[in-house]
Amino acid sequence: MLVSIIIRTLNEERYLDELLCAVNSQNLNGFSCEIVVVDSGSIDNTLKIAKRHEARITYINKQDFTFGRSLNIGCEFANGEYLVFISGHCIPVDQNWLNSLVVPLIQNKCDYSYGRQIGRDTTKFSEMQVFDKYFPNKTHTPQSGFFCNNANAAISRRAWSKFRFDEELTGLEDMFIAKQIYQDKGLIGYISDSVVYHIHDETWAQVKTRYEREAIALQKIMPEIRVSIIDTIHFIIMGILKDIRISIRKKVFFKEFISIFMFRFYQYYGSYRGNHLCRKLSNKAKMKYFYPRVKE
Repeated sequence: MLVSIIIRTLNEERYLDELLCAVNSQNLNGFSCEIVVVDSGSIDNTLKIAKRHEARITYINKQDFTFGRSLNIGCEFANGEYLVFISGHCIPVDQNWLNSLVVPLIQNKCDYSYGRQIGRDTTKFSEMQVFDKYFPNKTHTPQSGFFCNNANAAISRRAWSKFRFDEELTGLEDMFIAKQIYQDKGLIGYISDSVVYHIHDETWAQVKTRYEREAIALQKIMPEIRVSIIDTIHFIIMGILKDIRISIRKKVFFKEFISIFMFRFYQYYGSYRGNHLCRKLSNKAKMKYFYPRVKE
């Protein structure tokens, strides 16, 4: 039984070697795995690192990139019966990451599974609180609802083939296909034992951009959601107050106060902007949303 591990890359040299070393050290209980890299124009050592680890590499033109399209290309290129997705700046915490994520699919406990994410290195304090909220230390197979996150996820080829990822969304392609699976009486599972470090190294502008593009995508997934300026101010204040309480308890208040304020402001300001934007993406907007670290 073959499992394909699909990684989207663009200049991911900083963590890719550590990621692939962790992948190659996984405990494989009765199945084999291949590594598939979908690259959209790396000019650093990303491809050299991938080749050194014997990854199979396919490509997507930068101007054609969307999150969903790149994943569909990777899934088509892959040979596995089960398709695993991990971000190029995520690192499995232990040698049981892959087995924990895939076994519920093999046992037909779910059609789409996703694992836990925790912070490391440059992860901001408030983002660690976001991880704790959405990726708790308790497994649900299946879960209720269709929340999912492709930074650490797996899907059966059968489920992917039936729905495929939406190629127009600016993000949340995982939640969109999860919603389709869920509405088709399929099962979504959260696996707390499958843990990765998710390392975001972003400027405040990039934080805003990430939440803005996700809010744009959310309009298609949950069009009933509307965020007013009053809602935004409320979310910012409540987020800051909650994080302050946690930072005081952990005795890092003075170290993290500015970071807390900045993260929560840009998180919810970006979400507000995205909720009120509905437009066909220009090339400039695509560069902003899909390549926030790349200068035109």
